[in-house]
Amino acid sequence: MKKSLLAIFTFAAGFSFSQDCAKIFISEYVEGWSNNKALEIYNPTSAPIDLSQYFVARYSNGATTATVANSVQLSGTVAPYDVYVAVLDKRDPNGVGQEAPIWDSLQARGDGFFSPVYNTSNAFYWNGNDAVMLAKGTLPTDPTVLINAANVPNFAIIDVFAKIGENPANATGSSAGNDGAWSTQFPYSTGLGVLLTKEHSLLRKAAIKKGVTANPSFFDPLLEWDSIPAVIVRLDANGDTLFGTSGNAILDGNWASLGNHNCACNPASVNEIESTSFDIYPNPSTGTIAVKLDENCRSLSISNSLGQTVWEKGAMQNGIYTIELPRLKGVYFVQIVSQSGATSTKKVTIQ
Repeated sequence: MKKSLLAIFTFAAGFSFSQDCAKIFISEYVEGWSNNKALEIYNPTSAPIDLSQYFVARYSNGATTATVANSVQLSGTVAPYDVYVAVLDKRDPNGVGQEAPIWDSLQARGDGFFSPVYNTSNAFYWNGNDAVMLAKGTLPTDPTVLINAANVPNFAIIDVFAKIGENPANATGSSAGNDGAWSTQFPYSTGLGVLLTKEHSLLRKAAIKKGVTANPSFFDPLLEWDSIPAVIVRLDANGDTLFGTSGNAILDGNWASLGNHNCACNPASVNEIESTSFDIYPNPSTGTIAVKLDENCRSLSISNSLGQTVWEKGAMQNGIYTIELPRLKGVYFVQIVSQSGATSTKKVTIQ
């Protein structure tokens, strides 16, 4: 009992208070089908950051502690106001079962690949009921060593996703196995509401300027995050569903949001949105959006992550237009072409 209390105390000693826009943090969490797992890490500062000084640890199935075997040292550099996409390293196209390869579309988004061998490091093998920590420090070589301030040199907690020590239930109310996830309904861990940390991606809201450095009393997935499904249905040029030879709808990984992060920390010149000539609301949406044009435009179009146009209209006057998109889910891109020929694009999330 004393040993357990000591482990928790020394872990807590690593918590710190972070100033806005001063440290890296997790900007997107991907818990996709099969082995499609990824973290996007955002640098809100004006200087490049060496990620080899940081590591990721997974707290599996409600565990209150993690070891070096549950962690992995990162590598690479994240540029100022940019992101680094870290992906589970399952790139063997011949992999089967637990070694099933990540989808090509996710591999193309990755900047670095980690934890290829589960028995060496299982840090990137999270399911919807696992908490994930981004921390600073150098991991010891002994895989059995606990992650805490006493054992990890230069240890500091940078960001915590979910709640360490809590094993959320699945939709039936059972917390057995790996089927659980944090959900939309308080207390967010009982399986009530919509499960969001399983087979979804969570995108950090643009207003968030720093990571979570203290384990929350409750983890509300929508407090700091927007949610999108792990996959989207492939559509043809007319916006109709495409079906495979088996008769099932063709699905694509919903990775369009990986690779950039709109944040209040960014200088105006960095954000994807470079024009204020139109607004979209609500965002996220459940299928109906309003587009407010502040000026006349040549055209307005909406495309999916594959670049396919799902809605378009020619010349439009300034005003507010309601657009129904009832069959769509995921991240889409609304683009207007001004009278002068300049383009402006904004993302909209449809849940």
